[in-house]
Amino acid sequence: MSHIIHRNLEKSPITAVSGKGCYLKDIDGKLYLDACGGAAVSCLGHGHSEIISAMHKQIDHLAYAHTSFFTTDVVEELAEHLIQTAPSSLNRIYFVSGGSEAMETSLKLARQYFVDIGEEERTVFLGRSQSYHGNTLGALAVGGNEWRKRIFSPLLMNVERVAECNEYRGKKESETVDQYTDRLLKEFEKKVCDIGPHRIIAFCAETVVGATSGAIPPTPGYLRGIYDICRKYGILYIADEVMCGMGRTGTLHAFEQDDFVPDIVAVAKGLGGGYQPIGAVFTKDFIIDAIKKGTGFFQHGHTYICHPTAAAAALAVQKIIFRDNLVDHVKHQGDYLFNQLQHKLSSIETVGNIRGRGLFLGIELVQNKESKQAFDPSKEIHKLIKKECFEKGLMVYPMGGTIDGQTGDHILLAPPFIIKKDEIDFIVDTLDIVIRKVTSTVLLEK
Repeated sequence: MSHIIHRNLEKSPITAVSGKGCYLKDIDGKLYLDACGGAAVSCLGHGHSEIISAMHKQIDHLAYAHTSFFTTDVVEELAEHLIQTAPSSLNRIYFVSGGSEAMETSLKLARQYFVDIGEEERTVFLGRSQSYHGNTLGALAVGGNEWRKRIFSPLLMNVERVAECNEYRGKKESETVDQYTDRLLKEFEKKVCDIGPHRIIAFCAETVVGATSGAIPPTPGYLRGIYDICRKYGILYIADEVMCGMGRTGTLHAFEQDDFVPDIVAVAKGLGGGYQPIGAVFTKDFIIDAIKKGTGFFQHGHTYICHPTAAAAALAVQKIIFRDNLVDHVKHQGDYLFNQLQHKLSSIETVGNIRGRGLFLGIELVQNKESKQAFDPSKEIHKLIKKECFEKGLMVYPMGGTIDGQTGDHILLAPPFIIKKDEIDFIVDTLDIVIRKVTSTVLLEK
């Protein structure tokens, strides 16, 4: 009997014993192609000797030092590397242990900024429906994933919300994409004015929406338009790139494809590639300068911020990504994966939409392609697909509640940046077989 509180309280998961490249091996010797990077984490795959060597080297010198006493060379070097490769206006960085901590830090940083410039009346965060920003109480509150929030809702701060940007579900047949974008921007500005701009701290959004809706990219001009409205009213823009950032979408930072630079950016998963828990918050100078002139220090902290071993792993990951030109590789392999998915799956009646950027792609499943009607949630299509794929040696990341937190199913793909074309072919071929089998069986049960 396991004493661990596993995700499934009814049974323990299979034991993984090793990993190499894009594959994990279980205790029985079976290999699984990791087509989701766990949860968009393992950007360089598993068992990378250079990263492991960098971690060993750091541990031999210094595994941990508390930041109330010391900084360390490796943390300073990682910060320098990340700032040099980020847009020039993002000059400050704060290291944490993961994505939820990064978002919680972002929220507190934004609030303290306004307190320190004398605008304490700003107490409201603005988020979107069908979003996810982490599992700590603040991050959970800002997110719009109703399934994750439901039992904790009495404990969460009130957050104002606007519609998600989802061309597949949200655009009217009578609208062009530009008209749909314009409608969302007008609705956003009206919401800001209804709340009172002087009350709003920040708008929070995933640049490309991750697990909650399945790799939904913004329409052209949407995020830049939102950012411009935020600037107009003095509202901060917090970009959640925990899942979609650090090269996953074909640029180091996903927002680089949307012609703006957020005020605060949270990253995590692809930063350290799963070799150690680490996340980070990038921010612009004006925020830190205001806090320095005001309170004099950021009133926040965790025991493991700026962890030297985690920093060593992340630094090795990021250096390899640049040395091996893997962000460009993500673009090319992402195009190949997307095209293969379109070629093999688009003819399936139950595949409604294939979308995403780079190696961050989603497949939305529907009962009827023409009407976009979702499957009955009780059928749990996403779970059946995950189980069938796993049995065939393929790890994918399916989720339910795609449309409204309860209805809808999608599959998220986020394979390692090092994935090869024959491995992509295996992913697509397996999904082709599994989706046809699972959805046809469910439809026959009607």
